[in-house]
Amino acid sequence: MTQDQLTDIEEIKQLKARYFRLMDLKRWDEWGQLFAEDFTGIYHGPHPEIRYQGRADFVSRTSDALVNAITVHHGHTPEIELTSPTTATGIWAMYDYVELPEFTLHGYGHYQEEYIKQGGAWRFQSIKLTRLRVDVSPGRQAAGA
Repeated sequence: MTQDQLTDIEEIKQLKARYFRLMDLKRWDEWGQLFAEDFTGIYHGPHPEIRYQGRADFVSRTSDALVNAITVHHGHTPEIELTSPTTATGIWAMYDYVELPEFTLHGYGHYQEEYIKQGGAWRFQSIKLTRLRVDVSPGRQAAGA
């Protein structure tokens, strides 16, 4: 593997780290810059499948859904494959904690992603999140807190 390829893989890892950090901090303007304009997303469970078409749709709906949430996202053991000088794929094991007034969930699964290099920066082209296990408990509101 060349130094440029290793650098690209590290830049994709940094992209994913920013994805988690900026989402958890609710820094939506910065978070939105991580995605290609024609981004597509599919997110599974415990809710019915959610599909996103375009960066604006994804950022708007995600920020609306998480406005009252406390979240913690972790990504582990990345498998990144460079498919061309400007495209790549990745699979990440994941854990997410989402605390909403109505319920709290702990999710475990995988992100399957496609990346594109635009203007010298890697961005998400697509994300598919599949949760293998979800533990759901009553939220603050349901528990009377």
